Amino acid sequence: MEGDLLDLNRLTEAMDGSECVFHLAANADVRFGTEHPTKDLHQNTIATVNVLEAMRVTGAGRIAFASTGSVYGEAAVIPTPEACPFPIQTSLYAASKLGAEAFIQAYAEGFGIQGFIFRFVSILGERYTHGHIVDFCKQLRAHPDVLHVLGNGRQRKSYLYVQDCIDALLTVIQNGTAKVHVLNLGTDEYCEVNDSIGWICEELGVNPERKYSGGERGWIGDNPFIFLDCSAVREFGWRPKLSIREGVIRTVRYLRDNSDVLEYRM
Repeated sequence: MEGDLLDLNRLTEAMDGSECVFHLAANADVRFGTEHPTKDLHQNTIATVNVLEAMRVTGAGRIAFASTGSVYGEAAVIPTPEACPFPIQTSLYAASKLGAEAFIQAYAEGFGIQGFIFRFVSILGERYTHGHIVDFCKQLRAHPDVLHVLGNGRQRKSYLYVQDCIDALLTVIQNGTAKVHVLNLGTDEYCEVNDSIGWICEELGVNPERKYSGGERGWIGDNPFIFLDCSAVREFGWRPKLSIREGVIRTVRYLRDNSDVLEYRM
């Protein structure tokens, strides 16, 4: 069934008879948040409240929610644990996700819904439609001799392969007993943007000149260092199978074999 999460009646109809809801829908492109200041509020926070309301009406008892490691902003503790004090929010996207988390926690308290909040790093793999690998592959297809890079290329990020992400969600959902679980989800490693560029170019067989825009951030709200402490989710017995490098390479191969994705716009 297709519908809009901002249409509560349609959402309630679609959810009827469900016991557990996997709420993964969102506006997930952090970079362009300031161009549409209320988009994250509506598509992330308000949409999540609608999901919760539909759950309350239909009696669905559990929700798995895709939050983000961006809620930690520029964290003072690296790797960043779930209990790290929150700094000032640096992106509209992260602020909207943090608001959604709060509503899930409040609905769990008020209506007995069990909440599973997963603070993801960036997800890679098949059906990947936006992010730095799409941007770089699109550029390299148009002009393989030069690559424009936002920032200085030394931003440090962590990534997770999509199947490893799904395995983690299912593992925790099947075994978690707390009223609300808040869990970081990622790998025990990170890479520089320059590392990722090297893997992408090697897979595509190109060696472009790199032109950097400069500065430690690629855009407003870009966190130059994201690395999460994922020891809590490991206690459920889950481990990622692929490294960041392997996830990047699989994503590049998917985009090469499905070049229409490079024309997709959020």
